[in-house]
Amino acid sequence: MQENEDITPISGSEEVKDVKISKNKETKRNIRGSKKVRLGVIIFLMAVVAVLFVVWEKARIFLVVAFLALLAALGMEVSNKDYDVQQLIKTKSFEQSEVQRDSSGNVLFDVFGNTTTDATKGKKADQYNCSDFKTQPQAQAFFEKVGGLGNDINRLDGNKDGEACESLPKSTK
Repeated sequence: MQENEDITPISGSEEVKDVKISKNKETKRNIRGSKKVRLGVIIFLMAVVAVLFVVWEKARIFLVVAFLALLAALGMEVSNKDYDVQQLIKTKSFEQSEVQRDSSGNVLFDVFGNTTTDATKGKKADQYNCSDFKTQPQAQAFFEKVGGLGNDINRLDGNKDGEACESLPKSTK
């Protein structure tokens, strides 16, 4: 009879798991950043609404509104236009409230985590690094505004404790 040996995990298994998770996050980021995927989702939803319109008579008014909203979304996606509603209400100007996008159609953010209407003051959320911030509280505010731990595509919180860019100073001197 042979003794049961304890099976120990391979020393690199944690690293392999981290690499797989990292690749999955990269794949999700590429999908989310793909204009073709966004257009495909909008067109698919428009088709679903159209089919429901034919089948579900009691909800036709709601479905027409939903279809018009999707049509507007399709138009904005095709033209790479988006608007900051708060800025639109404040300025009453579509031109001043237009949110800038990169060449792939991704919304740009300023260093405070706000969508920006000025391409010279913003970049994609996943392009920010700790070096873009002067203090830890500034990085923390950005980190929380763009999604926190659930959306840390920038990896501002390396140890996943909820605190971004811990190596930065707590305040400016």
